[in-house]
Amino acid sequence: MTGIIFDDIGSYPLPDGVTKEWINNAFSTRSDDKELFSIINNSFQQKIDAGVHVPTYPQYQDMNEQFLSIINNPDCAEEPFKVREDCARILELEAIEAVAAKYRQEHGKKLDIRICITGPLELYLREFGGTDYSDILNLLAVSVNRFVKNSMKSANNFNIKTVSIDEPSIGINPQVMFDDSDLINALATASQSASKHGADVEIHLHSPLHYKLACDTPTISVIGVESAASPSYLDLVDRKVLEDSDSFLRVGIARTDIFNLAAVLNEKYNTNVWKEPARLLEIVTGMETPEVITKRLENAYSMFGDRIKYAGPDCGLGAWPSQEIAARLLNNVACGIAGFEK
Repeated sequence: MTGIIFDDIGSYPLPDGVTKEWINNAFSTRSDDKELFSIINNSFQQKIDAGVHVPTYPQYQDMNEQFLSIINNPDCAEEPFKVREDCARILELEAIEAVAAKYRQEHGKKLDIRICITGPLELYLREFGGTDYSDILNLLAVSVNRFVKNSMKSANNFNIKTVSIDEPSIGINPQVMFDDSDLINALATASQSASKHGADVEIHLHSPLHYKLACDTPTISVIGVESAASPSYLDLVDRKVLEDSDSFLRVGIARTDIFNLAAVLNEKYNTNVWKEPARLLEIVTGMETPEVITKRLENAYSMFGDRIKYAGPDCGLGAWPSQEIAARLLNNVACGIAGFEK
């Protein structure tokens, strides 16, 4: 028994009949928290029911605006780009207290969850693009840390086991102008509270090209690699580097690139499967099956052994066509990990 932890990245399809426009308005105006919280709770419960060990609240907000709208609010600023701690709240965590309380009552223990925070570099790039004002990067890192600190302090019915710093631009975006030392300092600041409170700090990268940045950041312990769609990404990671820095991997073992998966079916059936939703089910019944997922995990484990701590889908499922098919994929991952553990 290896004890690999199954987590998910966060984003999830909206329920039928709910539009992005409605959900964006509900978040920005807080005009119908009862309905909004119900949608968040129902989606979060689906992740729990699918067998995710450490689920992330469903992410229905823009990953940058969720934080920048608060950081840039003059009423919430201690100084420019430095958010007041009392304002640094993740609304979704307030919403899921209801599901977490139910879980605690039924299981006699608190639910372990994962939170996803947009990293300081990603927020900086959204605001400033290809410049290198390291003082502002550090202020954003302090703000990110305050969101984490406040979240951990406010949690009642759940444990924040995993804090993911989402930095998809590292290794991909040519606009990144900062020195490695600036990035390491910012990442260390952003994840300071999470590490101090004993959470696993995970960095979510879309490319592992510069994974050593995370290994050199003392507060980051887990590096996410989207290795289901791109198995060669694992070849970029050196097990010895992980061992020397006491770092672990979160490996992607289920593909989430829904448009590429659908394109395979389009070619197979010479049709547009988006107009025939029933055919899209083949993604979870014939393509991303538990057996395929188990084999991917076996391959990763043969390379990295106990340096693998987490596994799950490559990325979020927000673009998937329905909650039903997304939940089926999550359940396939749970079954795939269980098959591997046996």
